[in-house]
Amino acid sequence: MGRDATGRSVAELAGSGLLALVDDPADPRLGDVRDLGDQRFRRRHEGDELFVAEGFVAIDRAIDSGHDLRTVVLLPSRVARFGRHLDWCRRQGVDVVVVERELLHQVVGFDLHRGVVAVGRRRPGLSVGGLVAATAGDLAVLEGLNDPENVGVIARAGRAFGLDGMLLDPTSTDPYARRSVRVSMGEILYLPIARAVEWPNDLAVLSSAGVEVWALTPDHDADDLWSLTEGRGPESRVALCLGAEGHGLTDDVFAVADRRVRIPISDAVDSLNVGHAAAVAFAALGRSRATPT
Repeated sequence: MGRDATGRSVAELAGSGLLALVDDPADPRLGDVRDLGDQRFRRRHEGDELFVAEGFVAIDRAIDSGHDLRTVVLLPSRVARFGRHLDWCRRQGVDVVVVERELLHQVVGFDLHRGVVAVGRRRPGLSVGGLVAATAGDLAVLEGLNDPENVGVIARAGRAFGLDGMLLDPTSTDPYARRSVRVSMGEILYLPIARAVEWPNDLAVLSSAGVEVWALTPDHDADDLWSLTEGRGPESRVALCLGAEGHGLTDDVFAVADRRVRIPISDAVDSLNVGHAAAVAFAALGRSRATPT
């Protein structure tokens, strides 16, 4: 059995009320992590209220970003690493449950090899105007991205290069989906996020607030990203629109965007994966904001 940093055993920690030992798969405290691989069940259970964070890094970032947790489930061998959060969990009323691996597999529905998973409460979604007001830098705009792993990659890259927030069109996947949170290593939990209602007309809200809307495309007649970002003023703001793999952005977005922008790549390569393209573009935007004028 695991021990925390002070050497207390799991049994001692349970006796002090810091965690609970559970051996019944029907225990209601396991309800939040039940059937994690069943998307229909998870959509019903989580709705717009909850999210799942797998692994220590994502859970650390969920706590650090100010999200409220309500359940943490972990293996005995993971108690020592999680021990530093136990007092915080007790103060916040978070259920910390310790189970054996076989029981965790039975409840979750697959082998959760990280051995620790948490369920937290989502922040209320922002309006487009609220997103602009809550941020001061560049934004990512996603249209038609239905792969949660791509959304997670984009969020992680955005955080790495100073992105300030994210706007999704009505058809893009749930940014708080388990795979998005996992692939982003929890970084998506730091980003203010809005979901557009009137698409693509909501992009006009960005433009009217002084945020220049750039539509990313591989077309050779688009403006060169390197030239646009060279010497860009630190006060300027860009909303970079990214489309799904294959068909990219729709004509409606190109029609309302302020610029069509391309990453100059080798003619031998047709295009980049949307996650790679996002990272390159965010790096260019972030470097230009960091460069004194």
